[in-house]
Amino acid sequence: MIIKWEPWKMIALGGSMMLVSVILPLLMVIQVLSSTFFLNFLAYSLSVAGLFIGFFGMVSLVRVKRIEKKYKDEHEDDYN
Repeated sequence: MIIKWEPWKMIALGGSMMLVSVILPLLMVIQVLSSTFFLNFLAYSLSVAGLFIGFFGMVSLVRVKRIEKKYKDEHEDDYN
């Protein structure tokens, strides 16, 4: 089952995942969290997944805007 999210939601999810993937290593460097293999792998995985989800959201947003523009251009006489 494919979940159809709005593009801005995918961009927000990808951005928040990328933000968490930056904060986790920062907390490990200043020794608030102990550096473990799991946390390092989690930070890397969030970074890669956030990048792909955010990119897919941006591509979807461009696609939706192009379809809206094409529809508006084809039906311009209806608006006038």
